[in-house]
Amino acid sequence: MSLAGASAIIDGVQPGTALSVRRRKLRLLPYVLLAPSLLFLALFTYLPVLRVLVESLWDKPHGTGAAAHFVGLGNFAKLFADPAFRQAALNNLVYAVGVLVPTLVLALAFALAVQRSTRFSSVLRTVFFFPSLVPLVAAASLFFFIFLPGVGLLDYYLGKIGLQGPNWLGDSDIALWSVIGLTVWKNAGYYMLFYIAGLQNVPRDTVEAAMIDGANAWQRLRFVILPALAPTTAFVVVIALIQLLTNVDHVIVLTRGGPSNATNLLLYYIFQSAHENFDYGRAAAATLVSVAALLALSLGSLRILERGAGGHG
Repeated sequence: MSLAGASAIIDGVQPGTALSVRRRKLRLLPYVLLAPSLLFLALFTYLPVLRVLVESLWDKPHGTGAAAHFVGLGNFAKLFADPAFRQAALNNLVYAVGVLVPTLVLALAFALAVQRSTRFSSVLRTVFFFPSLVPLVAAASLFFFIFLPGVGLLDYYLGKIGLQGPNWLGDSDIALWSVIGLTVWKNAGYYMLFYIAGLQNVPRDTVEAAMIDGANAWQRLRFVILPALAPTTAFVVVIALIQLLTNVDHVIVLTRGGPSNATNLLLYYIFQSAHENFDYGRAAAATLVSVAALLALSLGSLRILERGAGGHG
């Protein structure tokens, strides 16, 4: 007698009976329901990653008719030796920090301002959330006219108070910060929604107890609200990092990586390597490095914030 048969007899079900067949079907049901999702995950996530991994180990000269040859880690060596890649990586780091910090601060401030259900709060909520509804390409086109030197909306109002604005997109010291400003304007209202949801889970009893003990608004925010919002913040940080590394439409519209690679981000570098320079091996290597960096940053953010939440708890 097989082990499955003995187990069925112990359970009081004879092998081959209708009840036994039904239980077997019930055990298979979760796998059947998950099969379509697992299939799509394999086809559109794991298979592309595997293909990029293979392409990163080969070099195929474009337009020469030469056959692809195995170079191992040669593409990674060329990648890290490329000054343009190092500049793009540094730009992406500055861009991520420059966007993430003010976006989180504004999103939390917006959420605190509109958390009460009043008519005025509803209007403010709509105003704050509206930029996130604008497509990124449309937002970049709008800001392109705002940043136009001399005739743009920003320079027009600066001229009204006697100031002259710089070349917002043409100055290599300022261009990246102009792109950062657009991204903060676009994303803060979206992340506000997560903080509004998180504020609903902050224990009111704890906040009221802090008020009775004489804690002012800043102390309540620092010692009660922020620790309670740590899981929300961790989630927002991970989502924001993914978005910052995977959105490049605004760079293409505004600067195309210029001037002098000052706004060249990793995804745009990958785009240039693959579709302008036809260096698919280097593009694949840069993709893997970007994914690895994003994974490390995401896991690190979750660990740090969870540890902080545990310390406050």
